[in-house]
Amino acid sequence: MESLTGQVELEHLSENSFGGLAPVSAYMTIKHTIDWIFAAIVLVILSPILIALAIAIRLDSPGPAIFRQKRIGYRGRPFTVYKFRSMTPREAPEDNRAQAMTQANDQRVTRIGRFLRTSRIDELPQLLNVLKGEMSWIGPRPEAEVLSRWYETEIPFYRYRHIVLPGITGWAQVSQGHVAEVNDVRLKLHYDFYYIKHFSPWLDLLIVARTINTMLTGFGAR
Repeated sequence: MESLTGQVELEHLSENSFGGLAPVSAYMTIKHTIDWIFAAIVLVILSPILIALAIAIRLDSPGPAIFRQKRIGYRGRPFTVYKFRSMTPREAPEDNRAQAMTQANDQRVTRIGRFLRTSRIDELPQLLNVLKGEMSWIGPRPEAEVLSRWYETEIPFYRYRHIVLPGITGWAQVSQGHVAEVNDVRLKLHYDFYYIKHFSPWLDLLIVARTINTMLTGFGAR
């Protein structure tokens, strides 16, 4: 069933199940090294484009070019994630759950922001998070701290998704797309646990291929 659906069923899990979900540590170490090297190379190569995008964002709408948000990462530790700003600046505090969610056809998305979100280019500043060891290229997407704390109270075993580094892209993103509501996040967790259980270079390569398709088609963007 897992191979057909790409999901791990949560309904039959218990605390004792998570020994079988633990990823292989040897590959994790190798992956972290590869992540850092490729992030450094890509950041240098793309730096002129990133600077141009930052200028375009500033010219398109008032506010900073880089959006910063507190999210939950590896082993449940909070960290600051970086993205190109694709929405009008938010006046509400970070612990405002409604403001942390992005809805379909959200009116806060700017003109250039729509392109950035559809192509996923808004995620590129997270290369800095990869260099800092806070994120990987591939892994479960980190959620805003206010949303993550909420999901932990509503969804059993949600905190176990933090057993690996969060990623710029991931199995849930290329399989399901962007979600925010609890029922959709519960389904997303099926995909996250599948990635953790089948953690391997082969699955990562498949995610890379599907991420390229996602960038070209805009699948799951909001």
